Amino acid sequence: HLRRTNTPIGRDGKLAKPRQLHNTHWGLVCPAETPEGQACGLVKNLSLMCSISVGTSTDPIVDYMITRNMEVLEEYEPMRYPNATKIFLNGSWIGVHQDPKSLVRDVQQLRRANQIPSEVSLVRDIRDREFKIFSDAGRVMRPLFVVQQEDDPEAGTTKGSLALTKEMIQRLEASVDLDQESEEYFGWQGLVNEGVIEYLDAEEEETAMICMTPEDLETYRMSKLGYDVSQDNGDEINKRLKTKLNPTTHMYTHCEIHPSMLLGICASIIPF
Repeated sequence: HLRRTNTPIGRDGKLAKPRQLHNTHWGLVCPAETPEGQACGLVKNLSLMCSISVGTSTDPIVDYMITRNMEVLEEYEPMRYPNATKIFLNGSWIGVHQDPKSLVRDVQQLRRANQIPSEVSLVRDIRDREFKIFSDAGRVMRPLFVVQQEDDPEAGTTKGSLALTKEMIQRLEASVDLDQESEEYFGWQGLVNEGVIEYLDAEEEETAMICMTPEDLETYRMSKLGYDVSQDNGDEINKRLKTKLNPTTHMYTHCEIHPSMLLGICASIIPF
C-alpha cells in the first residue's frame, strides 16, 4: 500500500480523461495495476524503480552558480543582455546567465560526482531560454543509465557508450558477500555516486533522449560510424519487440535499466 497514489477527484465524476493512461506515466506509474469500478484509473501504483523526492537544500547550488558568473536578479539589466538565459529555482526566478550550455554541463557534472544530491532535477529549455532547477519534495523520479556525451580516456569509455564499465560490474559482484556497512561495499548507491545511474523526474525526462536497451545503443553507434546495421530478424521470436532504428536521433543521453521496470510490483510478478 505504500506505493499507491490517489488522484483527488470525485469518484462519481464521469470524466474519462483523468482515468486514462498518459505518455508521461511511462516508467513512473504501472500501466496495468489499478482497481476496477469507480476508482479505475484514479488510484494508481508506482512502478518498480520509481521513487519520490524528499526535498533538499538549494543554497550550495545557488552559491556555486554565482561563482560561475550567474547574475543575480537584483543586478540584472534586461536592456544590456536581452538574450540571457533565465535561471529558475523551484519555480522562482533567481538570476540570468550568458553561457547556459557550460553552466548546465557543470551543474550536471556536480550531480554525477555526488557533490549535489542526486534527486535535484536540472531542466534546460533551449527554446524558451530557461534553465529550471527543482529540489522540492514530492516529485516522482526513476533511475536510468547515463550515456557518455564525450570521450573519457580516464574511465576508458567512448562517446555514445554507457558510463557503466566492466570494472564497476566486478565491484558490484564483489559486494554481494560484503556487509552494507563495510567500506568496500559498492552496491546501488555506489553506482549513483559514480554518476553511472541518474535519477530523472518527469520534467527532466522530457529533455532526455532515452534508448530502450544497451544493444540499441550499440546498433545506433555502429550506424553513426557508417556501418550497415539493417536488422534482418525475420526468424526471430522477439521480432516485433525490437525497436526500429530512428534515423533522426542525434544523440542518446540515457538508457533504460530494463524494460520490465515499467510495471508495478503486482504486474511484474504475473509472468512468474
